[in-house]
Amino acid sequence: MRLCLSAAVIGGKISSMISKLAGGRGSSLPGVVARRIYPHTLRRLSAQGNRGIIMVTGTNGKTTTNNMIAGILQAGGHRVIYNQEGANLITGVTACFIRFSTLTGRVNFDYASLEVDEASFPKVVKEVRPEIVVVTNFFRDQLDRYGELDKTVQVVKQALKELKDVTLVLNADDPLVAQLGQATGHNAVYYGLAKQEGMERTVAQTRESRFCPRCGEELQYNYYHYSQLGDYSCTRCGFKRPRPDVEGTGVSTTIDGLRARVCCAGDCYTIAVQTAGFYNLYNALAAFAVGRLLNIELATIQSGLERYKPAIGRMERFRYRGKPVFLNLVKNPTGYNEGLATLLSLPGSKDVFLALNDNAADGRDISWLWDVDFEILTRHLEDLQSFTCSGTRAEEMALRLKYAGVPTGKITVIPSLENAITAALQGEARTAYLFATYTALWPSQNILCRLAEKEEHHAVGMPSVS
Repeated sequence: MRLCLSAAVIGGKISSMISKLAGGRGSSLPGVVARRIYPHTLRRLSAQGNRGIIMVTGTNGKTTTNNMIAGILQAGGHRVIYNQEGANLITGVTACFIRFSTLTGRVNFDYASLEVDEASFPKVVKEVRPEIVVVTNFFRDQLDRYGELDKTVQVVKQALKELKDVTLVLNADDPLVAQLGQATGHNAVYYGLAKQEGMERTVAQTRESRFCPRCGEELQYNYYHYSQLGDYSCTRCGFKRPRPDVEGTGVSTTIDGLRARVCCAGDCYTIAVQTAGFYNLYNALAAFAVGRLLNIELATIQSGLERYKPAIGRMERFRYRGKPVFLNLVKNPTGYNEGLATLLSLPGSKDVFLALNDNAADGRDISWLWDVDFEILTRHLEDLQSFTCSGTRAEEMALRLKYAGVPTGKITVIPSLENAITAALQGEARTAYLFATYTALWPSQNILCRLAEKEEHHAVGMPSVS
């Protein structure tokens, strides 16, 4: 048995080297190879931890939340294994442990913090038993991969029900997530955002869940933060937003990041993260909740969050001849809407680059693009200098902007990513903002690294699917 594990690890490490020599990332292939050699590789490696396993699943924010949690744990002096590149299928999770393993299959770690794809979650928890599971949110995402949203929620719910001795960290503001506490019977810690006075949400959101997940009655909202996230209640069965154990308030945003007050157990603290985007505060609150659950000191949690380094495409920052440049991954309507909100919140004029691919990792079906509120852009055209569309479906992206009301004189179609990015960078606006789907993200980041300067907070890697 030990020889089988050793052979699997060695095979995985060799495949990783070959992948990197061929220009790949080696983030999933080692897991594929190892599991074929010895199917119990993940089970055996993950069982060697000293303290426990934390898993993060959900639609948006998995990579950011998981990396924030790992940063907090590392700031506390713990040895941490985590799939920082976001390879979150069962093969990627296996590859993560192989990376930290000796050739004989020994792994020395205190915690493993693992981002896990929603559809892969049931498979992973059959081999890796978590003590804590974080669920970020549920939104429609690549219907050709995941199916309808209700199916995704049910898959995660059923897998959670089969777990024992687990604590859930749940987004109180998402009714699809908050229901999991009572539905599974597990102990749950909730995090959320209080009503933010003076922070108007400019993007008209698609509400993923209008109805009560328990009885089907239409939910009533006191306020929304975005999409279905907010303060909700059901007048028929009494289901409502749980009172958060960790709650953010007093949010302020700048071009450099976010700052907020976080209240927990009657005390309030200040946290800061070096990444823009209102939605990223939810990720920070989830990580904060995990830190408190593990009895990590407040100062350590604050330090871990402040040192967070964005993954590629998670509001990654560059400078081009002194001009701020942002790179943002987009993959579904809710994420795109929040990206647009962040774009419009930045001061001054902007040149916008939009890359749309329809490869397997992106999702072949691009109809979700019509659920994105590009119409909001027409209210701010004086600050939006140009729109450069690129990728395999560049023409469809341009057509969507035209139907949204963006003047055709501001829209340019340039299929070549490099030429399109160069055009966006050389625009006359104060800031360049780049949107890219999965398979356009790596090439776009590589081009930016050649043409522009990476800012101080270097991004960690990310594979084509996360």
